[in-house]
Amino acid sequence: MSETEISNVLRDPRAVVRKFQARPQHEGNGAIVRRSIGRFELKYFDPFLVLDEFSISAPAGFPDHPHRGFETVTYMLQGAVTHEDFEGHKGTIRAGDLQWMTAGKGIVHSEMSAVQGTQKGLQLWINLSSKNKMIEPRYQELQSKDVAEVAKDGVKVRVIAGEALGAKSPVYTRTPTMYLDFTLQPGAHLQQPIPSKWNSFVYTLDGEGIFGSSKSSLTTAHHLLLLGNGDGLEAWNTSSKPLRFILVGGEPLGEPVVQFGPFVMNTQEEIDQTIDDYEYYINGFEKAKQWSSQTKLGLEF
Repeated sequence: MSETEISNVLRDPRAVVRKFQARPQHEGNGAIVRRSIGRFELKYFDPFLVLDEFSISAPAGFPDHPHRGFETVTYMLQGAVTHEDFEGHKGTIRAGDLQWMTAGKGIVHSEMSAVQGTQKGLQLWINLSSKNKMIEPRYQELQSKDVAEVAKDGVKVRVIAGEALGAKSPVYTRTPTMYLDFTLQPGAHLQQPIPSKWNSFVYTLDGEGIFGSSKSSLTTAHHLLLLGNGDGLEAWNTSSKPLRFILVGGEPLGEPVVQFGPFVMNTQEEIDQTIDDYEYYINGFEKAKQWSSQTKLGLEF
């Protein structure tokens, strides 16, 4: 995104137009998530379907379940999670690691605690355009050491997708997306450009800070901030402790969205077809008929 190189001064910073706290709820098998996008207050923020901050402890997790029509981005903050699917792909992601999974026409997988203690992370669901909903599933995975990271003037950024402070992620995003993990030291000030036509939001993880305008009130952890129009985000850490948050932006698809749990298509007819495909093991779900994860079978991963 060349806009990140335009200037150190934003001409039209984005204001915070909506703010609410993500409260804990139960999901999966014994998992706790703070869901901010994908709940009743905010069903969809084009192109984003769900944002969960999850917390799980063994043996809890997300057992065998299907997806179609979108991508999941899992970013680990603490601990480790094992993943396996009916295509034979399996592995473990640990703190700082990233998995960008394109479900496409269909995948059945599981995500479970890999170690003792509490595993924490973020999972973002990104919608796919109609032309990409039925592509073959694939993965992009980065270990923490391979995630681009830059620190300057009290601002550190880990570039999950897109570009910031001159660093660029190798991740390819079918739906154009930026995903940046910022840590601001006390007294630090950030100006981060965002493509003008993209939707964008902030999700706060630790500490407290000011976003959008220097006159805004302090925002603490576990808050979602929807940003309005403008050319970028301005943020300040006026506290005595580090401030950590993610900034996510994406190009809106502008297409109809029909969602039925883990299936996201453009029409009700496509959803009905997806349910039939899954129930009858056809059109991308053929391997689901004979497959169960090792965790479900009680085997050691």
